[in-house]
Amino acid sequence: MRRPSQTIFLNRRHDAFTLVELLVVIAIIGVLVGLLLPAVQAAREAARRCSCQNNLAQLGIAVHNFEFAREYLPSGVLNPDGPIRNEPIGQHVSFLVQLLGYVEQQGIAEHFEIAKGTYDPANAAARAQTVSIFLCPSFPASMNSAETAGLTNYAGCHNSTEAMVDKDDDGLLFLNSKVRYGDIFDGSSNTILIGEMLPNSESLGWASGTSSSLRNTGEIQLGMSVAPDIWDEADPESVGSFSSKHQGGAQFVLGDGAIRFIDQNIDPELFRNLGNRSDHAMMGVEF
Repeated sequence: MRRPSQTIFLNRRHDAFTLVELLVVIAIIGVLVGLLLPAVQAAREAARRCSCQNNLAQLGIAVHNFEFAREYLPSGVLNPDGPIRNEPIGQHVSFLVQLLGYVEQQGIAEHFEIAKGTYDPANAAARAQTVSIFLCPSFPASMNSAETAGLTNYAGCHNSTEAMVDKDDDGLLFLNSKVRYGDIFDGSSNTILIGEMLPNSESLGWASGTSSSLRNTGEIQLGMSVAPDIWDEADPESVGSFSSKHQGGAQFVLGDGAIRFIDQNIDPELFRNLGNRSDHAMMGVEF
């Protein structure tokens, strides 16, 4: 006859997992995680993309409110003369600075002395601020850790070809521009106002009306997930095109406020036409 202690010992041993069973459970969990993780990541990216669309929509509304008050669109950059070089020399007040009061950033706007220019010490604290509406949620937060300049993922379209920012550009936001809706002969629904772009570590920030806040449609780099070296902000003469962290393309707000996702495989000529406010090439064209 078995003693009670032996019976209890045998029952406890029978209730435990075997090594094989444990490995099977771990394998099943691994398979489930492998199946669910891409779906979770996709859902998160969809949410970030939606938030990015909302940022662009708010910027589009801000531009329209600015135009309603002034009867012209904000200047892409305020500066005594041009062309604009990507250097912290000059006034270089960006269109985003001019929109601060229209995107619920009145506190920063009140401390930004436009007449003194972007790089003046009086504006150092203001231009170092991180403004959430200027950042795409898909952009790594670690990239916006600069102490001297808050970054932006949204740039105004200054021209339809690669060129330095100047007063005779054919986009909507350029040097000392005061474009009226009547000047957009291709129609505001066929002309890019603002689009996504990826700054690099040399960016002069959202307050700087250089390649740090202006881009063109001269080349297609919409699907790039990193800022292209060929358009390094450290190059004083390059401006560059639009790009994003979203797979397959980038998001834009058009002159009429509509939000469009433009595929990276768009026809290059069509993309250039979208950056030109008055070439008459977009009449009746669907994209």
